[in-house]
Amino acid sequence: MTQTPVTDGGALRILVAEDEELIGHMTQLNLRHEGYEVAWVKSGDEARRRAAAEAWDLVVLDVMMPGANGFEVARSIRESGRDVPILMVTARADTPSKVRGLDAGADDYLVKPFDMAELLARVRALLRRHRGAGPAAARELRFGRYEVDLQTLEARTNAGPHTLDADEGRLMAFVSRHRGVPLTRQDLVDEVWSGAEPQPGAVEVVLARLRRLFEPDPDNPVHLLPAPGGGCRFNG
Repeated sequence: MTQTPVTDGGALRILVAEDEELIGHMTQLNLRHEGYEVAWVKSGDEARRRAAAEAWDLVVLDVMMPGANGFEVARSIRESGRDVPILMVTARADTPSKVRGLDAGADDYLVKPFDMAELLARVRALLRRHRGAGPAAARELRFGRYEVDLQTLEARTNAGPHTLDADEGRLMAFVSRHRGVPLTRQDLVDEVWSGAEPQPGAVEVVLARLRRLFEPDPDNPVHLLPAPGGGCRFNG
């Protein structure tokens, strides 16, 4: 069963604004499969209303919709002072349209037709960047009954006081900066091993060691949760 990406206040919430039935349905279905809480609206006016009235972790925004267009919705979100990441999705591939979307406040721009795997990867990347700038990047990490000093790597674990090795420390720092975001195995390789493929099974071994240190029941994790692609989602 897919684990649910969470923030301190619950599942990560994504607003999808798309008037094409098939694209909207498939986007909602795939995002929900990844564990996000998703609301799908089919007009720009409804997108603008929901974006203003509710808290979102990310907005997936079509350009051409009934009512307000995506540029207008993005601009209204930014004018309200909200810094929620916006992924603009459109059939317009010309450079002026891309520039207009980015100038209106979009953080990324995806051209139709697109592969759903690419949309999911861009969603993960936007969430990582946005949440990585937040308070989760602090030196002291506390979750449950556990503590980690992310600079000295000294930790309070199931085994008592313990010093993490370099790989364990980099992985814990990385997942804690992106609390609630599903990170794939490749995400972990890129961060912990600088993109160089480690020895076979190395990612799994490091995750298993960390679960023994930081899970009340390592076989049923509640903090270092499995994520699609053999990765991890930190719920701390």
